[in-house]
Amino acid sequence: MRKIFFTAFLSFLTIFTIANNPHVSRVNVNVETSTVKWKGSKITKSHDGIVSIAKGVLLINHGTLVGGEMAIDMNSITCTDIESEKKRGYFEQHLKNEDFFDVEKFPYANIKITSATKKEEGQYSITADLTIKGITHPITFTSEVKINGEEFLGTASFKIDRTKWGVKYGSGSFFKDLGDKMILDDIDFDIILKS
Repeated sequence: MRKIFFTAFLSFLTIFTIANNPHVSRVNVNVETSTVKWKGSKITKSHDGIVSIAKGVLLINHGTLVGGEMAIDMNSITCTDIESEKKRGYFEQHLKNEDFFDVEKFPYANIKITSATKKEEGQYSITADLTIKGITHPITFTSEVKINGEEFLGTASFKIDRTKWGVKYGSGSFFKDLGDKMILDDIDFDIILKS
């Protein structure tokens, strides 16, 4: 009798453990087809460009997004709106030096999802830790993620105050009398992730 009870108890414990530890799939981000677009602005004009994803993964639990992380290759940052190759090259090198992202010292930025709350079909409220130049702050944004098995298409748009991550060059919050050379603190991002 004890043996039967013990066997039944073990079976119950196994079922309980499985139910409370659901299988989470780690699905890689396709770094070739996924995109990260950025836009930064001055008082009188703006610049935009792209930066590449070095690697990334989304965590999916039975068709629901539950987490994920990405590493962004800051050495890959480019500007797409300056036609002159010489001016574009100068601008891109400036973005990479100590005034902005100091990519030699901090080659990667990282995003790690800390919570993903499903609001309605395909819509999520995302909180993530964003690390730039070794500084980490939480960000919150809305994302649309379509999941089909272990395939996904995710889109998100958000903005950050760059000065929180130590990118203060040309900021009117820290330097006075910049005139039309003042660079706004906000950077806009548009992200498309594909499996």
